[in-house]
Amino acid sequence: MDLSISKFLRYIALEKRYSPKTIESYSTDLTQFEKFLEELSDGHDIYWHKVDKKNVRHFLMELQLQGLNKRSIARKVATLKSFFKFLEKEEYVEKSIATAIKMPRFDNKLPEFLTKEEIEKIVNLPDQSAFEGVRDKAILELFYSCGLRLNELLSLKLEDLMLRENAVRVMGKGRKERILPIGIPAKNSLLNYLEWRKKTAEPGVQEIFILKSGKAMYPMSVQRLIKNYINRVVNLSSASPHMLRHSYATHLLDSGANIRVVKDLLGHENLSTTQVYTHLSIDHLKNVYKKAHPGVKNK
Repeated sequence: MDLSISKFLRYIALEKRYSPKTIESYSTDLTQFEKFLEELSDGHDIYWHKVDKKNVRHFLMELQLQGLNKRSIARKVATLKSFFKFLEKEEYVEKSIATAIKMPRFDNKLPEFLTKEEIEKIVNLPDQSAFEGVRDKAILELFYSCGLRLNELLSLKLEDLMLRENAVRVMGKGRKERILPIGIPAKNSLLNYLEWRKKTAEPGVQEIFILKSGKAMYPMSVQRLIKNYINRVVNLSSASPHMLRHSYATHLLDSGANIRVVKDLLGHENLSTTQVYTHLSIDHLKNVYKKAHPGVKNK
């Protein structure tokens, strides 16, 4: 691997404190770009100050020809922009081409979400007479009550619970910590589950959510159970834990929550990321219209 790439990966690990998964993705993207440039120069050494936006454009065209989807290409664009900004900062290049690298356009696809009635049916599905059912209800309630990402839920430890304060401590993207309020139904389900967990967890396991074997749960196990419960109420091929997060954000905004507050609750870096949830339900729009428009009321 090129020395500049190695230094960049060390920089985002130690100074930016990116997650191991993100660092692995950056490494994959940059190694792929490095290999592309080597082929372009017939195996000659790469000099980053000689790389121009035309090289990047050809790389992106190559990715498109390979059938890579827009979101995957966008991630690689973001990686290249960060890398070239780093090269300029460290004075490996005189002027970065980062600003010249453009993101591909996306179709404005709104995230799918569940109605409040569908959520209520889903969280009441798990069998409360068995360990896995009690655990699953706590998971469903917590996802919807706090709008958690999958990794955030899986990394929750016993020490992160602040149940006396009706809150939970979450470690989000970029290892940024936030304190989230937890609703009473979710709190009660969690307290019930913790009693069952005492008898099941293996010694030393600090993660809150565990398998029947007593070991910590892993992403696929949670994805599978969430998909199963959602599809028992509404048959959706896109059913996933993230759909509960979408529902959380949508219902907050539908109920009049300030978008900046929702941004902080979701752990978003930019407000533009949260704005995708401002698609309000028709019923909500009608209610606002009836209350606000003077021409609607009978005189």
